[in-house]
Amino acid sequence: MNTKEIRSLFPITEAFIYLNSASQAPLNTLVNDKLQTLIKSELNFIDKKGFNRDDVRLPLSKILGGSPDEYALTTSTGVGLGMVAQGIDFKKGDNVVIPEKEHWNNTFPWLNLESKGVEVRFAKLNKDNSLDSKAIEKLIDNKTRVVAVAAVRFNSGFRPNLSKISKIAHANNALFVVDAAQGAGMVPIDVEKDQIDVMSGCGFKWLLGMHGTGFLYVSKRVVKTISPILPGMFAAPAIHDQLSYHTDSRKFETGTIAYSLFSAWSAGLQLILNIGVENIYEKALQNTDLIIADLQAKGYEIVTPIEEREGRTAIVHFKTSAFETTKVLFEKLKENKILLTLQGENIRISPNFFTTEEEISSFLALI
Repeated sequence: MNTKEIRSLFPITEAFIYLNSASQAPLNTLVNDKLQTLIKSELNFIDKKGFNRDDVRLPLSKILGGSPDEYALTTSTGVGLGMVAQGIDFKKGDNVVIPEKEHWNNTFPWLNLESKGVEVRFAKLNKDNSLDSKAIEKLIDNKTRVVAVAAVRFNSGFRPNLSKISKIAHANNALFVVDAAQGAGMVPIDVEKDQIDVMSGCGFKWLLGMHGTGFLYVSKRVVKTISPILPGMFAAPAIHDQLSYHTDSRKFETGTIAYSLFSAWSAGLQLILNIGVENIYEKALQNTDLIIADLQAKGYEIVTPIEEREGRTAIVHFKTSAFETTKVLFEKLKENKILLTLQGENIRISPNFFTTEEEISSFLALI
């Protein structure tokens, strides 16, 4: 597909410069068309509508690695991480290691365990907001049960080295858990190559779905060590008066989900497969090369770590010398139909594969 064809799938690009994919993906016509067809079919309800969960599990496995039966369908990143945190048999005195200032979806489920006597240890970030794996390693001991990190940090756009951290976790017999919300669909992730034990993510950001869609990956290596806490009708074979869980990640599935949203989401996942995550990531670096160079030239403070290219993503945070002027700039951009996010004290820019160099130039001209 060429740029014109790709952009035609995202109607928002006709009226706005959309630099806000880290917040949520703009609805594309492929997903919308499929959703509208499904909704219309409900007007003439003759029989139960079928939904094959593998229509989502299969493309997820092609994008992120692993096999379809290692994916359970959930409604959000937080739901998946919460189920895992409660499903591990923690003992009093155990600990969990996570970086400081993670997204709440990757802090609240672990902090909730403190009432059970589980300690949460926070690894310090470097001064440039990057994360050194050594900061995690020095907090681990023989009581560490879980090391949990975000594939891409929401408040800086930094991409930690998942393979390196997984080796540290596994060398100490800890589970390696990844929050994929800001990474899946934007940066290359391979759950097998990176030796990820558990990964939870959402559909409404870089995976081109809508709110209410998500997934939980649990590797076959560790699936027996985590118990389901919300078993519904899809967690086990349909046998009356007997609960015998599926032996794969399906055991974490609950009851009925929003089938129309998930079925429509499969069209967005297929679009990602057609374009290729490697190509999407390369476009992300090309976009942010332009943005970073201009921000540096104009003297803005760049909050995102930019020294190591392998740690960069499609997300760039920057700010002015004062929060008030940062807010004024944000409002100015919004008035000029440039959509991004005021995240904390920073402006967060997150272009995607449909963003053109001309759009980035227009944004930069206004700052």
